[in-house]
Amino acid sequence: MASSSERSLRAASHSGLRRGEAASGWLFTAPMLILLGLFLVVPVLMALWVSVSDWGGRGSPFSGGVSFVGLKNYAALLLGGGLAEADFGMSLKNNAWYVLLVVPCQTALSLLLAVLVNRQILKGRGFFRTAFYFPSVTSSVAITVLFLFLFSTTGAVNAALGWLGINGPNWLNDPSGILHFGATSGPAALTQNSFLGVSFWDWIGGPSVAMCVYIIMAVFTTSGTLMLLFLAALQNISGEVQEAAMMDGANGWQRFWRVTLPQLRPTLFTVLTLGLIGCWQVFDQIYTGTRGQPAKTTITPAYQSYQSSFLNQEWGQGAAIAFILFVIIIVFTLVQRWVLRERPVSRRRNRPYLEAAARAASAARAADDPRVPAPGGRTSR
Repeated sequence: MASSSERSLRAASHSGLRRGEAASGWLFTAPMLILLGLFLVVPVLMALWVSVSDWGGRGSPFSGGVSFVGLKNYAALLLGGGLAEADFGMSLKNNAWYVLLVVPCQTALSLLLAVLVNRQILKGRGFFRTAFYFPSVTSSVAITVLFLFLFSTTGAVNAALGWLGINGPNWLNDPSGILHFGATSGPAALTQNSFLGVSFWDWIGGPSVAMCVYIIMAVFTTSGTLMLLFLAALQNISGEVQEAAMMDGANGWQRFWRVTLPQLRPTLFTVLTLGLIGCWQVFDQIYTGTRGQPAKTTITPAYQSYQSSFLNQEWGQGAAIAFILFVIIIVFTLVQRWVLRERPVSRRRNRPYLEAAARAASAARAADDPRVPAPGGRTSR
């Protein structure tokens, strides 16, 4: 009886301590939770209300003169068939090609730079790390202005191409798609059918020549930051694993592909996620540079959201674009997580290891018991 009462007292004291710890945890996190609620959750909810209302940008969006319009703003962008749908479709097309080219290029380049500066035989590694990372800490506005000068008609890029006998394009004023290869029109099946107000011919035409400038600039400015993530992951890989692979006869490429890269999976997921989010939210470069021109071939959803809200005073459509962009980012992140998930080893790949383990176990049994035949068919005697 006494032991049961003691156990109940100890349980009550433990529960009291846990309640105290929980209360202390909530007390310490309360300031941050309040800040996040005021400056993140509340503005997001306000923007969500604006996207389903007819608020015109004046006064409070919660005033009596603001009406609920449901999904009207979303329908105008996705099913309206007018200028809003065509502009939104063009922005999605431009940004989709931007993501498709920037994310793989910056990931591969940052991984290559990380592998190079991680080599022990490289002299001046600190200098190269700083040099590769420096564009990432420079103002995006300054980098954009620099690229506007470099890729102007009489800029350094066209001058360098001229030395090679190549007549450089008018980079920032050329709206033609790079995959059209100079063709001005396509087959009727592609030009007469469209999606989101943009013809299939334009969808498959690739980014415009002007958009290629922003693609090059994005790869140049972001690879340094992502390089540091890969570099930190490479330095956490034990050298014993590499030595074991070398002892097994693996060459440099096999060690990288079979040993190093699988251990970089978490970092690779982080790099791809940051790249996707950053590429779908590109705004300041477009705003500083061409502002969607020429022929709206450099407009992006983020810039169109700004343009619809602050310039055209269509705040509902601007907020709707932001939430559609949010859904796109979430979907791409989930798909990427599914692609990079851990997969079980297939039976075909696992068979050689199982056979080797069986042979080793058989040899061990033969060494312990002279009556057991050795793998060659003879007894151990």
